[in-house]
Amino acid sequence: MPSLAPSARRSMLARLLCLALLGSGLGPAATTQAASPESPAGWIGYNLHRTNLPGGRWANVRTNRAMLIRGDGTGNRLVGDPLLAEPGRWTQFVGWSPDGTLTILGQAWESEDNARWEEEHQTFRFTAEGWQYDSFLFDPQTGQAENVTAVDRVSFYNTGLFFWNNDPNQLGFTALIDGNSKPFRMDRKGRHKVDLTKDSSGFAYGFSSSPDGRRISYHENYQVYLADADGKNRIHVQTGHPFVFAPRWSPDGQWLLFVSGEHYNCHPHIVRADGTGLKKLADRNGYRGVTEFLDVPDFHGGSSDIPVFSARGDRVYYTAQVDDRIELFEVTLEGQSRQLTHSAPGTSHYHLNPSPDGQWLLYGSNRRGVRNLYLRRLSDHRETPLTNLPYGYAAMHAHWQPTPNP
Repeated sequence: MPSLAPSARRSMLARLLCLALLGSGLGPAATTQAASPESPAGWIGYNLHRTNLPGGRWANVRTNRAMLIRGDGTGNRLVGDPLLAEPGRWTQFVGWSPDGTLTILGQAWESEDNARWEEEHQTFRFTAEGWQYDSFLFDPQTGQAENVTAVDRVSFYNTGLFFWNNDPNQLGFTALIDGNSKPFRMDRKGRHKVDLTKDSSGFAYGFSSSPDGRRISYHENYQVYLADADGKNRIHVQTGHPFVFAPRWSPDGQWLLFVSGEHYNCHPHIVRADGTGLKKLADRNGYRGVTEFLDVPDFHGGSSDIPVFSARGDRVYYTAQVDDRIELFEVTLEGQSRQLTHSAPGTSHYHLNPSPDGQWLLYGSNRRGVRNLYLRRLSDHRETPLTNLPYGYAAMHAHWQPTPNP
């Protein structure tokens, strides 16, 4: 991807955030070093937000901005500026197109009245009057934004957009329908939306397609299911546990990874693609599996922190508790585990993500009270910081560009 063209339209909040980034040493003027051959190529998308503003969850969450940064730490910038043009909107970085030319962004809005009610009652209240969330395909070069979830709209709350594996002319997403979350499939232009669990009244989430595009997985009411790409021939993955969450396919499509156990006491498990061969890989040693992303009280409690397959699929990276720390681990599919970090007291790591070429591991860490992103070269485990945010900001949910092209 060549250097990104700035959008002609920037909201006042986006301008203020840019100034804050430049003042903290994060903007382009502060990152003029030459690219190192020891750094990953291409771009990384992530989310940046405030963590300590008074007013509770909404006051901080609404500052969220989708960002881009090169693998060498340069070029840090906002992406999706046009989505911030309307007052009260915020953006989230969700992912990339398979060729790495488009970003997938979420645009969110919540009314102040609804946010106040949620804070008072310490729970979410999703209504068409109080919330709106749409998912966009955004071209960073041209600034063109496509709101594919608004075409033939099925819901006011549409999240988790992704390109269908092995079929880039199809998209998947999750829509809130009558209080239930439902996995949908649609074409590249947002038309022909199909509910893949129309015969179920459960709350489905964590939806994805298999690497060959022929099957899907998701969790519904905290149980994991497999089905054909059209939603038929659904299989309930039997674990015997009440909390089964966040399924992810191995790169070759032969295995499914998820956490299973009790709520806040669940651990990495795998099953074969047909739902058989259940195996517990490791124990998180008391880690609840949720990383706090605010420095003020949050009624939701944080962000899910789940295990991921390596790029080759021969091992799994996960986080687990060691004394008062949350450390990085890797475990083979045979169950041989190894601790990768040995951190200072009170440190937490979160949101692991291996690079597409398998050479790097990207993750967040809250060292010195600030949530920044770090890179670890897996050949020698050399670690370098990717972001350098000041106190009161956080970098989270990082996504590698699929086809590095700096």
